[in-house]
Amino acid sequence: MKLDILAIGAHPDDVELGCGATIAKEIAHGKKVGIIDLTRGELGTRGTAETRHEEAENAKNILGVRVRINMEFADGFFVNDKNHQLELIKMIRKFKPEIVLCNAVDDRHIDHGKGSKLVSDACFLSGLIKINTKIEDDDEWQEPWRPKHVYHYMQWKNLEPDFAVDVTGFMNKKIDAVLAYKTQFFDADSKEPVTPISSVNFKDSVTYRARDLGRLIGVEYAEGFNVERYVAVDSLFNLK
Repeated sequence: MKLDILAIGAHPDDVELGCGATIAKEIAHGKKVGIIDLTRGELGTRGTAETRHEEAENAKNILGVRVRINMEFADGFFVNDKNHQLELIKMIRKFKPEIVLCNAVDDRHIDHGKGSKLVSDACFLSGLIKINTKIEDDDEWQEPWRPKHVYHYMQWKNLEPDFAVDVTGFMNKKIDAVLAYKTQFFDADSKEPVTPISSVNFKDSVTYRARDLGRLIGVEYAEGFNVERYVAVDSLFNLK
């Protein structure tokens, strides 16, 4: 299955929080989108790897994503090395995305920055013809593939985006996908320990941050991204 967009996050819920509305908008426009979670989120204070898996599947169905894969790298301890890069290269070559969306370049959680660099490096290396890979139980060697664009979504830190996507009309779907992670976010009846993302303020921030970024670009809601190279347009009139 060739995908138009492959969204990758260090943990299940990263993609939904960072670019869930953008994904929902592109799917509504007919694009094929997949999600890869690098880890099972097994070190998360609330819930378990098993509950997170179930929540991730529910979020996938809400967004209408074609495929969701978990790499089962070690939460908190995965590294950007040859072995991890090769496993990701296999997925990039399998799905041949035009665009890859991945973690913030700098963030509070150490896995986010690590995941950002790991994905970026794997996308570059995936285009090198002398790196040989094949999927397990498949006799055919994979062809090289390098995505045209790698964009980094925003997470905990208020980084300055290089561009913003108008996601007006798609925030409700994003919120539904985020709240599919019932163990992770605010629940007045939960007896689990309080974490930075389980507060009412954090839940509300998903909306008010998108609304504020939307204000800055003259729309109701927006999601911001960082780029690895200059964004090119055919005409000044392509810019909103």
